[in-house]
Amino acid sequence: MENKTGQKIGWTAGWMGGFIWVFILSIVFLFHEKYPQGLLGLVLTGVAIVTIVFFAPWRFPTTSYWKLMLAPYGMFLLSIVWAIWSYGGLESIGLTWWNLLWLLPLLIPFGSLSKRKWSDSNVQ
Repeated sequence: MENKTGQKIGWTAGWMGGFIWVFILSIVFLFHEKYPQGLLGLVLTGVAIVTIVFFAPWRFPTTSYWKLMLAPYGMFLLSIVWAIWSYGGLESIGLTWWNLLWLLPLLIPFGSLSKRKWSDSNVQ
């Protein structure tokens, strides 16, 4: 079996990098003394990290990637809801629900990875 360290780093660091904004925004809220928003953001970041590590594809090599990505994507969507709530809703920052359509390209990996599995690359 070949060494897949790069792929493991890519999964872990890539997903965790996607949640850096939640951590940074949480710290900003704490400095502005918005403690509920800041603490909830830190909790979301922690749960996201646990989710990323738990649903790593090498832990479930025969499960399709799209199924494993549901959990981190769910945490990402929760983080977006948290950010909207933290700022007082879409209307308070001058956005409408139509502006959320810009998030649709984030779903591209569901189509491109479709039924691939971690164990697929082991087959020679």
